[in-house]
Amino acid sequence: MKIKICGITRLEDASIARDAGVDYLGFILYERSPRYVEPGQVRAIVRELRASDRCPILIGVFVNKSAASVASLLDQCGLDLAQLSGEEAPASITDPTSPIYGRSFKGIRPQTTSEARSDAEIYLPPDPAEDQPYLLLDAYHATLRGGTGKQADWQIAAELSRLIPQLMLAGGLNASNVGAAIKTVQPFAVDTASGVEESPGIKDPEKVRAFIQACRSTV
Repeated sequence: MKIKICGITRLEDASIARDAGVDYLGFILYERSPRYVEPGQVRAIVRELRASDRCPILIGVFVNKSAASVASLLDQCGLDLAQLSGEEAPASITDPTSPIYGRSFKGIRPQTTSEARSDAEIYLPPDPAEDQPYLLLDAYHATLRGGTGKQADWQIAAELSRLIPQLMLAGGLNASNVGAAIKTVQPFAVDTASGVEESPGIKDPEKVRAFIQACRSTV
């Protein structure tokens, strides 16, 4: 079971999650998010993380930026992967000529199983690495792009998980419900932001450790 802590804004929070055994750390590079981090700050945190003995896979979260802009920010910040959480064109991920081909995956917020299947068909990256998500499923919200604390539809997620071998589940996960989510959905990975926070962008160390422990003890 892979674990992602998203919405990192401070080195101390990143270090706590790393030391607790997280697999992915997410940085929000979407200016309208309460968890937005400026690229220079991301770069400074990443530099410190990469100097440590164990560095998780580092993910930038983007909304409706061009593939060229995303690629530039990945390089500028020293990030490994891009999570696209807007209405980006599928070619950004699937076209070999895209500057983020092979280092990006799509975040979706489906309302129905048929919508989830349709998104999966058009956004699946070709031959991603074994430790890279194919797709992230989050809770639907009419205007917000994640981090709402709203629980995703686990039944939709479970059906998609049977079709997508590397599905990451997000949406309202915390230490008290992630075990049930894992058992129901059987995802490749789980993702939380608000579920381990004191306030948007500020992580609670005990909640971070409890979340990771709950994930590990369920597997």
